[in-house]
Amino acid sequence: MTKVMGKYFLAIVPDEPLKDAITDLKEQLRASFGIKYALKSPPHITLKMPFVHSENKEVELVKSLRKFFEQEKSFSLSLGRIGSFGNRVAFMKVKYPPELLFCQQRLIAFSKTVLKKSIELSDTNYHPHLTLAYRDVKKDQFEQVLEYLKGNSVKGSFNVHQVYLLKKVDGFWRIIEEIKLSS
Repeated sequence: MTKVMGKYFLAIVPDEPLKDAITDLKEQLRASFGIKYALKSPPHITLKMPFVHSENKEVELVKSLRKFFEQEKSFSLSLGRIGSFGNRVAFMKVKYPPELLFCQQRLIAFSKTVLKKSIELSDTNYHPHLTLAYRDVKKDQFEQVLEYLKGNSVKGSFNVHQVYLLKKVDGFWRIIEEIKLSS
């Protein structure tokens, strides 16, 4: 059996219609500014940064994650104001309860001890956000992009009852598994 490695990450994806509204906003950025990189994944809040894992062991990965998340309780999140990291990343700020931070910390420990995954700097310096534009934003257009987003921002709240395992397929991040939290 050939060992094929896949790239995965774990995220929270907003419910409909909020998910569609955010995707529409990303589409508007593509139409207005030529920014399209953020469209390579569904709107999401990352819980565990991308990691490499054997595709032959994907079923076991999902089973392990299900076991972990069945211990985690549902919580609520609110999205709204626009923020940025430097002059290359624009995002929606997330208002979140301490439960999200604690869940993410437990997930990172679980990832290291059980899944044997490395801990990234961004895993330990967790700043929940929903990225709208990055990587292909030109420095000279960044302020315009921010102003556009502030004038067209999407706001909303949703309850998190599940997280998603995403996998990179043909250059796009695809949801491959929904994993329920305990109620």
